[in-house]
Amino acid sequence: MIAVIYGSTTGNTSDAAVKIAKILGEDQVELFDVKDVGLAALEFFDHIIFAIPTWDYGEVQADWQDVWDEIDDTDFSSKTVAFLGMGDQFAYAEWFQDAMGMLHDKVVAKGAKVIGHWPVEGYEFDASKALTADKQFFVGLALDEDCQPELTEGRLEQWCEQLKSSLLKAA
Repeated sequence: MIAVIYGSTTGNTSDAAVKIAKILGEDQVELFDVKDVGLAALEFFDHIIFAIPTWDYGEVQADWQDVWDEIDDTDFSSKTVAFLGMGDQFAYAEWFQDAMGMLHDKVVAKGAKVIGHWPVEGYEFDASKALTADKQFFVGLALDEDCQPELTEGRLEQWCEQLKSSLLKAA
């Protein structure tokens, strides 16, 4: 089984989590709203997809903020993880997908193996904490429901196909 854990204020991130479950197979995925379960449920999963929106000027969404310090006390060394971020690349171009990058850094520091990098082509932004070292990829799938909602479905389908070989073979 794959855990998809998300925090969502407007519903965009939870909608994306539901779509991931449908694409990967609802029999393979268990959805968790971080505000309801915290991080405790993750200990039972070897494969985790984190879904997090960036708020305002590079801030972590409120539900994630409530468990932010717990991440530092969680061992992810036996986990394979992927990240999905929500952001607005035009209104917040200097902080696009920052929360995804900050969550990635915390989880990697606790030993996680990361899959699911996503190319930066097709986005317009000034800066992001969610870029790989070579700045050619995001550390996970970057979605923008504010400025590019028409691309969400295709990006989710393509990204989930990319993840399937790593996640479903051992799930």
